[in-house]
Amino acid sequence: MSSAFAHKKIIVITAPSGSGKTTLVKRLLAATNKVTFSISACTRKPRAGETDGVDYYFLDEADFRQKIDEDAFVEWEMVYAGKYYGTLKTELERIWASGRYPLVDIDVMGALAVMNKYHEQCLTVFIQAPSIEELRQRLITRGTETEQTLEERVKKADFELGYAHQFQKVIINDNLEVAANELKETISDFINGL
Repeated sequence: MSSAFAHKKIIVITAPSGSGKTTLVKRLLAATNKVTFSISACTRKPRAGETDGVDYYFLDEADFRQKIDEDAFVEWEMVYAGKYYGTLKTELERIWASGRYPLVDIDVMGALAVMNKYHEQCLTVFIQAPSIEELRQRLITRGTETEQTLEERVKKADFELGYAHQFQKVIINDNLEVAANELKETISDFINGL
């Protein structure tokens, strides 16, 4: 294991739904081979095109709860009623063993939990839309939300924005190219110890 991996750095990216985080993460992963997506575990059903072990580790609630009891998670949370998400310790170890840095893409509370556990080994980035109204429009344009889930996501986003100041880097995704470059530079500086 190289000395860089003795530190086992972690990159944590979070954002309210509709902020463009997924697009930015995909661009980042395509631009560097030093960072690998950390696959989260969850209890929700796969969406069309999603694959177990690629997009998520899809677990039933009983399996997820058993892993909680076994202390198998770095962090876990019930993000929405009955929907659990978590980061498995084995997933981080798998990525470090490959000589890369894990990119953990999780909700705000999970990100804060990882930050509290790993401190200076961790870079935390908060992506946000320019405004709540812009975020609402992005969610509507997606076409995947009911009126009820749209309101839940907007309410949750408003709550999560209150935590942005606790993150090491906040990137406003007003222009995709600018935000993508800012994210790439921030992560490169962290990996290289700048």
